[in-house]
Amino acid sequence: MQARREEPAGVRPFNNLLRRLNNADFALVASHLAEVDASAGDVLYSPGDNVEIVHFPCGPSLVSYLVPNEDGRDVETILIGREGAVGGIVSQGFLPAYTRIMVKFAGPFVRLPVSKLDVAKKQSATLSNIFARYADCMLAQIFQSTACNAIHSIEQRTAKWIMAAMERTDGDEIVPLTHEQLATLLGVGRSYTSRVIQTFKAEGIVETRRGSILVRNADALRIRSCLCNEAVKGHFEEVLRGVYPDPEKGN
Repeated sequence: MQARREEPAGVRPFNNLLRRLNNADFALVASHLAEVDASAGDVLYSPGDNVEIVHFPCGPSLVSYLVPNEDGRDVETILIGREGAVGGIVSQGFLPAYTRIMVKFAGPFVRLPVSKLDVAKKQSATLSNIFARYADCMLAQIFQSTACNAIHSIEQRTAKWIMAAMERTDGDEIVPLTHEQLATLLGVGRSYTSRVIQTFKAEGIVETRRGSILVRNADALRIRSCLCNEAVKGHFEEVLRGVYPDPEKGN
């Protein structure tokens, strides 16, 4: 990761969770925030690492949680974008990472030492409550992902992941996902993903570019998708209204 230049005073990072804090709560952590640029493939944590830093994805930056398996493959479970953060959200003290957390889409991040966040939470019940609510939303994503993997087809899940990536890139039609990355998200072999993408291409829904997917018909893709993304967004709206990315509202 590379350090970034300082933002003008009073300008908050483009992370919806940080922007959800009231002014007094944000002031408790503002001086401890460090802005960095991360590249796709950067590993934030590996299993067993001591979690000492909270990472807040900003703008189009995206990270994924990967669970290592005995056959050597990593299976991705959830994606986290500017709606949240990874690392030491609610726990205190020594916390070993359980999964590998990797940068999916390159871009800006904000880093905050877990120790500084813990101090701020002790000083403010409202700040502590925001992070506890976000932890609930993250748990909902994990539950929904588990159910999705069990009951929905590869086609539905492929469309879901592409739609989720589009939301994090402000509805941009070009999604920087490769067949290999999609296969990891789905927990299947690359050949299965390639067949689904070929079907979508034949129906005029997507095109493939080097290292990315171009969405030609977002409405058709949404029809092919399951409703898991919508369920997660609905829970976010109940628990942390306005935090989940909504390109139409500019957040």
